[in-house]
Amino acid sequence: MALKVELKPHERIIIGTVVIRADDQRTRLFIEGEAPILREKDILTNKTADTPAKRIYLAVQLMYLDQDIGKHHEIYFTLVREFLEAAPSSANLIAELNNRILNGDLYKALKAAKKLITYESELLNHVLRGERLREDSPVGPVKPSRA
Repeated sequence: MALKVELKPHERIIIGTVVIRADDQRTRLFIEGEAPILREKDILTNKTADTPAKRIYLAVQLMYLDQDIGKHHEIYFTLVREFLEAAPSSANLIAELNNRILNGDLYKALKAAKKLITYESELLNHVLRGERLREDSPVGPVKPSRA
């Protein structure tokens, strides 16, 4: 069964290693076969990967598009180690991401990396406002440290 994708005018999609851009009108594609596929809204570039979590997402994106974990694992693990040092409360999200990669499910790893981006944004917003994390945060509330 083919995957049906509708692109808005001038929207881009990556299929395998090819970037496809729609013309001036809405475009419908039927994709048959197996290939990594990313819509424009899910694609990060070196320029748009402007936070630590987005750089982790970019590393996973490259693994997914290249279908080669080993080629990008060194940079990925360096980024993850640095992220965990800065935000140890993200350990559960990182564990989920690592498990997806280890199981070879790179598309779901991208979704897990998006959760990490959301969490990073949430952390930064709370820091800027001097607030605690909300109770329903993916990793739970931040407990006050004892000095």
